[in-house]
Order: sequence, then C-alpha cells, then structure tokens
Amino acid sequence: MLHELLLALVGYTGDLIIDEREHHKSLGICLSPNAPISEQRSFKLASDISFIDPSERDLIEKLITLGFYYRELDRFATKSRNLSWIRAADVSPLDRASELSNPKSGKPSVYRRAIANGLVEILSVYKSAVLQLEQKLLSETMPILATVTQALNKFFVILPPLYELILEIERDDIRGGQLLNLLHKRCHCGVPELQACIQRLLWHGHQVLYNQLSSWMIYGILQDQHGEFFIRRLEDRDVEYGSSILDTSEKLAHLSTVDTSLTDWHLGFHIFLDMLPEYIHMRVAESILFAGKAIRVLRNPSPAIQFQDALSNQQTKKGSQKFHGSAVGVPFQKEAFLDVKTIGEELLPQSVADKIETMLLDLKESSEFHKRSFECSVDSIRAIAASHLWQLVVVRADLNGHLKALKDYFLLAKGDFFQCFLEESRQLMRLPPRQSTAEADLMVPFQLAAIKTIGEEDKYFSRVSLLMPSFGITVKSSQRDLPKTKAYTDGSSETSVGGWDGIALEYSVDWPLQLFFTQEVLSKYRRIFQYLLRLKRTQMELEKSWASVMHQEHTYFAKHRKDQMNCSISQPPQQCFRPMWRVREHMAFLIRNLQFYIQVDVIESQWNVLQSHIQDSHDFTELVGFHQEYLSALISQSFLDIGSVSRILDSIMTLCLQFCWNIEHQESSQNTSELERITEEFNKKSNSLYTILRSSRLAGSQRAPFLRRFLLRMNFNSFFEATARGVLNVVRPRPSLPVLNQQ
Repeated sequence: MLHELLLALVGYTGDLIIDEREHHKSLGICLSPNAPISEQRSFKLASDISFIDPSERDLIEKLITLGFYYRELDRFATKSRNLSWIRAADVSPLDRASELSNPKSGKPSVYRRAIANGLVEILSVYKSAVLQLEQKLLSETMPILATVTQALNKFFVILPPLYELILEIERDDIRGGQLLNLLHKRCHCGVPELQACIQRLLWHGHQVLYNQLSSWMIYGILQDQHGEFFIRRLEDRDVEYGSSILDTSEKLAHLSTVDTSLTDWHLGFHIFLDMLPEYIHMRVAESILFAGKAIRVLRNPSPAIQFQDALSNQQTKKGSQKFHGSAVGVPFQKEAFLDVKTIGEELLPQSVADKIETMLLDLKESSEFHKRSFECSVDSIRAIAASHLWQLVVVRADLNGHLKALKDYFLLAKGDFFQCFLEESRQLMRLPPRQSTAEADLMVPFQLAAIKTIGEEDKYFSRVSLLMPSFGITVKSSQRDLPKTKAYTDGSSETSVGGWDGIALEYSVDWPLQLFFTQEVLSKYRRIFQYLLRLKRTQMELEKSWASVMHQEHTYFAKHRKDQMNCSISQPPQQCFRPMWRVREHMAFLIRNLQFYIQVDVIESQWNVLQSHIQDSHDFTELVGFHQEYLSALISQSFLDIGSVSRILDSIMTLCLQFCWNIEHQESSQNTSELERITEEFNKKSNSLYTILRSSRLAGSQRAPFLRRFLLRMNFNSFFEATARGVLNVVRPRPSLPVLNQQ
C-alpha cells in the first residue's frame, strides 16, 4: 500500500489507485475538456477497497491529486521540450505562411520550451521530496498518512495553480510575448512559494526574450522562427491580412541590395502588438525596433558606399564634364565594391558590440525582471545605435552638404541660377508645353543657365534634374551613368497647376542618405520648389513687362521726336495703359514682399535653427525630427497648408501673369475691359489675402511672429487695411480707364 501511494504521487497508477480518465476511455466514455478542475483530477482509490476508513480514503485521495498534477505537468514539459521539429528547421515560405495563418496548428514554441524547463526544475524539487519521504518512511516507523501530508503539504499551493496555468496555455494556444504577459500577471499573488515558482518560470521565458534581443540589437538579425517575438518582418504581417507571401517574395527578389536595405528600414519590420508584453512600454518597443534596424544598416552597408568615396575623390577632376552630357568612365568601380565587411566593422566597432552585449548579459543574469533597469539598458543601446548612425549619415555621407544643396536648388537659394533659367526659358514658357519636344525644350535653357552660373566645384548639381510630372519627362543635369537611386515622387500639389507651372526638381540621393531623405521628404521639398519658382517667375514677369513697355515708349519717342505736332495730338500706343502701372506697382509690391518674407523671414531663419540643431545633436532620430520640424515650418509659414490662402496666392500669381501678357501685347485701347477685369480681381484677391492673414485664427499659431513682419511690410501705410475694409463693406465701382483720354 505504501509503494502504491508513493508511485501514485509521481504519476503512476496501479490496482489500488486507478486513473478514472483511462478507465472511462477504455469504456468509451469521454470527459468534457471544459469540466471543472475538481472533476478533471482523475486519480482515485479503487472502489472495491473496503479495509480503509472513509476519513483515510478522503485523505489519500487528496494526497494523490498531487500525483495527478505532477503527471500532467510532466506531460506538458515533455511535449514542449520535444526537439523533433529541429529536423524541419529549413521551413519553406509557404509552410511559414501556413504556420502564421493558422495559430492553432500546434507548431513548436521556444517560449513554451523555456517554461517547460522551469517546470522540470519545480517538478524535480517535488520528486526529490517524494524520494526523501520514501527513505524516511522505510527507515523509521512513523504514521504514514500524517508523515506524507506533513512532507508534501507545501505543494498543495504550488502544483494546482501550475496545472491551471498549463491548461490555459494549451486551451488558448498562448505563446511568445503573450506567455510572458500571462506569467507576469500570475506573479502578483499573495502566496510566496507560488510567487517564487512563477517568477522562476518567467525568468526562463525572459532568457529566450534576451536571446532574441541580443540577436536583434547586436547583430541586426531577427531570430524568430515561430513568430513569437514582438518584432516581425513586414511579409509576416501581410500573410496575416490575407496577402500572399509568395507575391511578397517575388517583389523582394526584383529589388537590388540597396533597395532591399531601404525597404527593411522603412517598411521591412514592425511591432506586432499581439506579442508585445504589457509591461514593456510601446516607447521601449519602438526603441528596440529602431536599434535593431540601425544595427542592420551599420553591419550591412551598401557596396556602393566605397564607390561613392572613390567617385567623390575623382569628381573634382571630372567636374568639367558635368554640363556636357558625356559618359564618364569608372574603371575603379569593381574595386570600390570590395571589402564591404571592413566598412561594416568601421561603422560599428567590435568594442561597441561588446558593450551592448554586456548590457544585455547583465539583464539576462538578473534573477528578477526590473522594468527600470530594462528600460535604461534599452535606451542606452538605442542611443549608441543612433549615435553611430548619425556618424554614418551626417559625417561620412555629408548630410549638411546635401541639405545645403537642397536649399540652393529646391528653396531657390541660388537665385542667380534660377533667374538665368527663367530668362532663358521666358519665351518658351509663354507657349503651351509640347509633349513631343518638352524634354529638348527644357534641356536647353536649363543647361545654359548651369553653364553661366554653376561652377565646376559644385559637386551637388549633378544630382539635380528637372522634371515635368504632367508629361512624365525628366531632364537630367548630367548624362553620366552613375549608380544612384532616383528618389523622387510624383506627388500632386494642392494648387492646381497647368503647363509650365508643373515644373519640378528631383534630387538623386545615395545610400545611406535615403534613410534620411525619404520620398515623403523630397515630395515636400518639391512642393515648396514649385511654389517658389512660380513666385519668382511672376516677380520677373512684372519687372520685364515694365522694362519692355518703357523700351517701346522710348523707341516711339525716338522715331517721332521731330514731329512735335503729332505728339501733341495723338498718344503713344502704350500711353493709354499708364493708369495700369499703378496696378502693376501694387502687384510687384505684394509679390516682392511675399518673396522677401519667404526667403528671409521663413527659409533663412528656419535654416539657422536647423543648423544649430545639427551642431548640437549627435542622435540620428533627433535629426530626423528636427528636419521634419524644419519642413513643416517652411510649409506652414509659407501658407501652403491653408487651402484658402494658397488658392488666393495661386490666383494672384495667375492674374499678375495675365496682366503682364496683356500689357505687352496690346497696342491700342481696344481691350481695356480685360485689364479692368484683371485689376478688379487682383484688388479683391489681395485684400482678401490681407484680411485672412490678419485674422485671429492665425494670430495664435506658430506663424504669428513671422506673419506680423509680413503684414507690417504690406500695410506699412495702412493702405491695405483701408482698401480691405472698403472691399468687404461696400461695392466699389470698377475703375474707368478712359478718364485720361479726356485730357
């Protein structure tokens, strides 16, 4: 009887102590899996035993429940520690998709295996207690049931909750971060013995987590064969949403090494919230995601980085070929792609990797999970990765030089170049763009302006190309066949542009600057450029129209200076339009002040702010944030984010161009009605613009201090305020041009 009891305590039944579940199965009776725990405990004394008192029977049946719990926990541990799945380590993409799309498929789990190792430790303590009990009972004459109860009583608060735990794990197929989350919640209990056991299980689970973190944050490798880590590749998420992983693999197969690196950075990995434990804050998870992606970039640099270094060394010698479209040979290209591993070691020295590994090892060896220590270590690792990525992008890749180039060309800081370009293309832009010859038409003035104004030492101009989105035509500034990725977007602007107003720029960026200059960023630059170029073109046309008409008048007077009588009787062809020159001056005044405001008060001031941030910061993510603030400030303070204002400005520039063309092409007063219409529309639009800009809604925004300067220049003599009040409150009569004819 004693040995039957001791064997039952370690999960083995016999004739006296039977397993009712097995007995019912042999009879074809199935127990409900959702039955209460008390009904699932199937170890019972045989019903035909009559020599045991009822009180002793109850005590024995209570004791042997520990054997039932032991057997079930041991079964779970054995099943979870089964290593037969290792032979199928090379899982095909299709099988991988099947696993992820079917979470109930019973696939293996490294987290469950870790928990099973912890259960084996706890069960070994229980088994040792049973063996010691057996030796004690065999060596001494003692009350059997009392001794057994006294020796194993502490396990009644440990084994039943652990059994409930594995039931929940198997019923809900809990794995990965969800399993850590469950154990973390179960740790908060009032039983010290049970709390210590669950903390030990959680420690084993955290060992897997720290191994995955080490692989990700030291080597940039995602070690997650069964989809249990809270960081996943994008194609895994696509499968969950029903897309085909085969399609994704085919798309990635067509990408180059550089494109795949960019895809990994921008879209390749994401945080899978279902596997993120609740005690790990989202901010910390994002830091882990960033650190791993940064390490991937630093450890796997693009082979083109050496080519860029070699190219920059020879660019000064070959700069004279920049504007002539000749192909430049690159005999050093083959050597430039060698020894990429050495560059990776330079970007992330082994001492830095050892430092990160030491931080994670300290966390791994700790007996308990300390949230604050974990977050501090993650923040430190993230700072290290961000600092080295900053070194790569800012110092090695010359970020500030490229920012200056974008300012020069996209923000029109090189005003002489664009002034020359607009003058060379002025006659061309007075005609509608022709789809068949637009490329050649644009290339000529663009290259002429470059030859006249861009020096050979400007190594960034070769990256700039002119783009006509409406026709899908790109005019390159250089014809050299460089291995660069064209990073531009064909995004649309809020303002309706037609014809030559759609002219835009694209900028060719190399790895790793593509991590910084995303397509979204270049799209914002392009939008600002279109706005500034149109503004400059309008300002130039207003100046040219005045010069053109004055030249015509001087020519007229030179031809008729001997005929004083004719001059006193008839007016010059352009004299009837002299009342319109006050209107032209109003237009030029508004356009000049708007242009000065944007170039000086907005662009230069924000550029200085950005430069100070670049000097003070050594963190890549901070730089990205500062640059986004810089672009947002440019867009908002230029009013491009206010639809009503941008539409009014678009109309004003259109009216100014129409006014200039009408003035220059009219030789008599036969079409003064069109000029009157343009004048009236301009007055309405300009006064509406002033009224909106001085509204209380804009006064409290971030535009306020700069906006007040612009309004002060516009309304320095209260003219705009008075006319705006008049336009809004009264119906003003249309100006009558024939008044001068009555002289």
